[in-house]
Amino acid sequence: MSDNQSVGLSADQSVGQSAGEAAAGQATDLLGFDNVLLPVGDLDEAVGFYERLGFPVSARIDEIGLAILKVGKEMPGVLLRVEDEVVRQPPPWASPRVWLEVRDARAAGRALDAAGVKLLAPPFSVATGWTVEVADPWGNVVGFTDYRKRPELARS
Repeated sequence: MSDNQSVGLSADQSVGQSAGEAAAGQATDLLGFDNVLLPVGDLDEAVGFYERLGFPVSARIDEIGLAILKVGKEMPGVLLRVEDEVVRQPPPWASPRVWLEVRDARAAGRALDAAGVKLLAPPFSVATGWTVEVADPWGNVVGFTDYRKRPELARS
């Protein structure tokens, strides 16, 4: 779901887009996400954390410090890659965030809390529904968001 769609615009509309920007967008022809790569400090710990969030492991290649996690029925996924310079840190508010669609973000927040995963804040309202965020030990922020206020935009 694009930012334009999350605010109720169709995929071919945008806010304040010039003719040059529109042409560049057509040339780029973005089709969707391939993978999201998150740097981690320890693969075993990271895989365990993300499994608690509900991510099934699709593949794991310990020799290169890589695990591929599935996201729904889509082929792209979340890649966890060990990076030597990555240290444990709390997430700064300005850190990048990856939000994934769930059916009910408030229920997801309750389930995560029950599994011992610390929520960054209680579920909060967004334009399309509700969102809850967590951070892994290295400060990567993952959000779970629903479309309960805009069900026509939700995946079926």
